[in-house]
Amino acid sequence: MTDKVIENNQVTIMGEIVSDFAYSHEVYGEGFYMADLLVERLSESSDVIPLMVSERLMDVTQDYKGCCLKASGQFRSYNRHEEKKNRLVLSVFVREVEFLDVIAENAKTNQIFLDGFICKAPVYRKTPLGREIADLLLAVNRPYGKSDYIPCICWGRNARFASTFEVGARAQIWGRIQSREYVKKLSEEETEKRVAYEVSVSKLEYLE
Repeated sequence: MTDKVIENNQVTIMGEIVSDFAYSHEVYGEGFYMADLLVERLSESSDVIPLMVSERLMDVTQDYKGCCLKASGQFRSYNRHEEKKNRLVLSVFVREVEFLDVIAENAKTNQIFLDGFICKAPVYRKTPLGREIADLLLAVNRPYGKSDYIPCICWGRNARFASTFEVGARAQIWGRIQSREYVKKLSEEETEKRVAYEVSVSKLEYLE
């Protein structure tokens, strides 16, 4: 049962560790820690993706900054309560890890596959330059009755296609995880720089 469910949420990313490990939480005596992985894009830019790692998988007391890593696992979400409302926090829950000497030039450094259900009406729009975009929120089931809520962004033809999806329908998505900086307005005078994480969709299928 567990393996079957895990097949619906698969991530493999490769990059350079750019932070120390910071304590996150503990479950049944097992500590979990967060660190950031810098993943290069094909373009000149890059994404910084948070990893959640068990202390049983890696020695989290070591300084790994500058090390190259291949991490496999799932893209997971949880709600963090702040400022009187919940905020969706996303990270890659790491199940397997491998240190790399170098990352091959043609390596697929950022891949994700999700199989889940549309849990919010798609939001379709056009940029000022006429580029089509659609936002999806996908609920991906986990064992023991839990779900992860993953924001996905589609472009062009995929955006047009995604805009027809109905709430509750099942969809499969292939793409990559991306990080995006934005400015959150906290009050009239106060703003805060934040980072959003989402799946940039390269291919999607609608399953009746």
